[in-house]
Amino acid sequence: MEYIEVFILVLSFIFLLGLGVPIAWTLGISGLVTILVSVESISAFTTIAQQMATGLDSFTMLAIPFFIMAGEVMNRGGIARRLINFAKTLVGSLPGGLAYVNIFAAMLFGAIAGSAVAAASAIGSILGPRMEEEGYSKEFSAAVNITSSTTGLIIPPSNILIIYSLASGGVSIAALFVAGYIPGLIIGGLLMGVAAFWAKRKDFPVGERSSLSEIFSTFTKAFPSLLLLVIVIGGIIAGIFTATEAAAIAVVYTLILGFYYREVSVRDLPGILMESVNTTSIVMLLIATSIGMSWVMSYENIPQDISTALLSLSDSKIVILLTINLILLFVGTFMDMTPAVLIFTPIFLPIVTELGIAPVHFGIMMVLNLCIGLCTPPVGTLLFVGVGVAGTTIEKVIKPLLPLFLAMIVALMLITFFPQLTLWLPEMLGF
Repeated sequence: MEYIEVFILVLSFIFLLGLGVPIAWTLGISGLVTILVSVESISAFTTIAQQMATGLDSFTMLAIPFFIMAGEVMNRGGIARRLINFAKTLVGSLPGGLAYVNIFAAMLFGAIAGSAVAAASAIGSILGPRMEEEGYSKEFSAAVNITSSTTGLIIPPSNILIIYSLASGGVSIAALFVAGYIPGLIIGGLLMGVAAFWAKRKDFPVGERSSLSEIFSTFTKAFPSLLLLVIVIGGIIAGIFTATEAAAIAVVYTLILGFYYREVSVRDLPGILMESVNTTSIVMLLIATSIGMSWVMSYENIPQDISTALLSLSDSKIVILLTINLILLFVGTFMDMTPAVLIFTPIFLPIVTELGIAPVHFGIMMVLNLCIGLCTPPVGTLLFVGVGVAGTTIEKVIKPLLPLFLAMIVALMLITFFPQLTLWLPEMLGF
């Protein structure tokens, strides 16, 4: 490894990020500058462009735009409202019930849509005003909405798990999807525990208990939306179709559902397509430049040197895993999940594999680390979305956010050091 190239890579990345340059351009430019210095030839432009184009040439990656479009249709199709009504009949009568409703609905909607941002905006915009009317503070409802929305990135289907599968060299998407269920439920359960403590301390109101007929009625209305999970995940696990084919089926199903609910019309389709294309373009640019950066790091032998340094740091598996977690938590505070997964998977996966950690387990651990980063300043996407939807400020939301943030850290430690929480379900199903 030539230290001058590494210095240029790190310095240019920090400099561009400090100037406010978008992360995709920051990754691309810093990688290009580094390889230009290294090879001292104009061919560096061709090399980087080739790596970016080759990285995007993947059938599996076609699942991403399809899931994005399915999520966009769901966001407009009244699905969030039906899931909230169903969740309210189940847990709305508990102390601080609307906080439970927020968490439970976010888990359901995030799992169906596969997007944390979509869950935060859809659930927050509907439940936020209702929680405020019943005496909840804007800041508490925003904090609950921000943290609970991350569960949709762990509970399948999840675009970021597809990206991890690509970055890891082909870890089974089906195994990753199945592995996400128990960790996702653990996160949701711990967040509900914090919400219960906060509700008791603040004496939040208790809703009316729903009758069995009301529960059945809301379940019936939400059932077609919940059925999507069975179709997509069940089809992948059973081997009926691939993740990409499942994503295409999800688009068709959500369109049918939107028309059935009469909340999506033919007039809405151009807008849905445009939003999907815009989001897909951003994600694909991030993926392409991240792949370029990852190749530059590999060319300079950075992953191998980091691996050697970490393994020489300690003989303790616990120390190394804690170190990796701390690095990923730090990275998540300023880097988007997609480039973080593409850049750091090739660095850390060989290390944890040597320690006997299963790639599926590490994938869930890595994604949860980066989910926590989405909730933290300075560039936490969910933090800004949640605060914007609630109409409050980051400074005010930090206090109620801290105990929920701590619950996510506890979940991370449980998943890191008790691998069977992640691996039991995939192993039981034969993955």
